[in-house]
Amino acid sequence: MSDVDPLDDEDFPLGDGTAESEVLVVCPHCGEANELGLDPGGGSVQEYVEDCQVCCRPWRVTVRYAEDGTAEVFTEALDE
Repeated sequence: MSDVDPLDDEDFPLGDGTAESEVLVVCPHCGEANELGLDPGGGSVQEYVEDCQVCCRPWRVTVRYAEDGTAEVFTEALDE
């Protein structure tokens, strides 16, 4: 996403155990909770497609890591 300034690698606490690696999100299609494994090593801003563990419909996941390692995760329904 062009409106997001990713953090420099030096500022991001990779490998020190402070970055979130799991999160609970709600499927934008069926409303059911899904547990996602996050990959802090993938960079401070990530975007990928995930299928719901309940209804199997796809959605876009956007992950933004803050300098302290906390993750902000957004989901958006994808049209099939």
